Amino acid sequence: MLLFLHSLVKAIYNLPRTYHKRWLAGVAILALVGAGTATALVSLGPDASQLSVKLIIEDVIPSIGNQTQALEQTQLRLYRSDTTRSSDSASSLLARLGISDPKAEAFLRSHAVARQALLGRAGRWVSVEADNHQRLVKLTAKWTQDESSQFQKLVITQDSGALSITLNTAPLTASIRMASGTIQSSLFAATDDARIPDSVAIQLADVFSGDIDFHRALRKGDRFSVVYETLEADGEPVRSGRVLSAEFVNNGKLFQAMWFEDPNNARKGAYYNLDGLSLRRAYLASPLAFSRVTSGFKMRFHPILQTWRAHLGVDYAAPTGTPVRSVGDGVVETAASLNGLGNVVIISHRSGHSTVYAHLSKIQVKKGQRIAQGQTVGLIGATGWATGPHLHFEFRINGQHKDPQLIARQSEADPVLAASKPEFMRLAQSVRQQLVQASTVQMTSTQ
Repeated sequence: MLLFLHSLVKAIYNLPRTYHKRWLAGVAILALVGAGTATALVSLGPDASQLSVKLIIEDVIPSIGNQTQALEQTQLRLYRSDTTRSSDSASSLLARLGISDPKAEAFLRSHAVARQALLGRAGRWVSVEADNHQRLVKLTAKWTQDESSQFQKLVITQDSGALSITLNTAPLTASIRMASGTIQSSLFAATDDARIPDSVAIQLADVFSGDIDFHRALRKGDRFSVVYETLEADGEPVRSGRVLSAEFVNNGKLFQAMWFEDPNNARKGAYYNLDGLSLRRAYLASPLAFSRVTSGFKMRFHPILQTWRAHLGVDYAAPTGTPVRSVGDGVVETAASLNGLGNVVIISHRSGHSTVYAHLSKIQVKKGQRIAQGQTVGLIGATGWATGPHLHFEFRINGQHKDPQLIARQSEADPVLAASKPEFMRLAQSVRQQLVQASTVQMTSTQ
């Protein structure tokens, strides 16, 4: 209809102007008639209010049978991990891992490989996968042997009630970790707070043992940063590796160290400061790895003689039986009981130097024996004039008493070989950047 009107209007405009009004009037009438026709056509439908309505109500029961059956067939998987203990039996280990499976328990007891690997072995990482009935699906154990670069992996699986076992060896992979801390009470307290493993803390003390006496020289506010290896088995940390670099700010003085494997030195790897001087000094700063110092190099009131007198050594309190190490290479001059000193070892070093280790509960060297730095010479005790278990330590030069820590710091240090110096300095520059990063990783403070 609209198309027809459009064509008609167009034709009218093409006629002489005298006919326009007459034709347009006709078109308007035609449009009105058409509109009325259209309206009439729309009105031909029934009135919606007069239509009949039928209401149907039915109970709808959803069909969930298939879903319920699928849920019943779904097996949940529960996971748990722990470390083995020396007191573990098959039942106690599985119970701690959330497993209630008599068949798996009997397998651990009867299978020689499983029994030897898991029962009565402390510190081995174990993880299990169990079903929703607490039955064992899979058990995985990983461990290393001493300082080996490889790890062993034992896997026990249960399929349709049958248990099988495999034992494989694979190489450990090393990843690098960084940490830092601040001393408030002790080195171990600070490293614990920084989540640094004890083995790394011990290495840290050993690295700087020629410069810092970690018993009497630590100060509140001392800071340290360390970069070390973590050895992993299938991405799981197994144990800590070597300290690669470290720095320690003790009483405002900065000490830095890095591990360097010198290709031109038969000794190969060693720790050096970042200027290329070896940190292995002629003398250690302390004859003990860790302990609490009761009195330093100063005048003191003697607890037995009840008089003020010069205390010409350092006393280290520690439990009876704690190992005492020689601070340097030398020859045993005395290994006997001497009045107030009790059981005592005196070691003669070069250049008129000698060291004294007194009040020992047990002497473990003999007169004339050659001793290496760090070798155990005896065990802490309370023999002689001692009010409790401790070590009395002296350092003498030509019979004159000296401060042991001062002597340790002044002892000579060997430099990196000239042929290796360029490579060392290149690596040292990288280590400096690492230590800056490590100092920002985890700033900690122990209370």
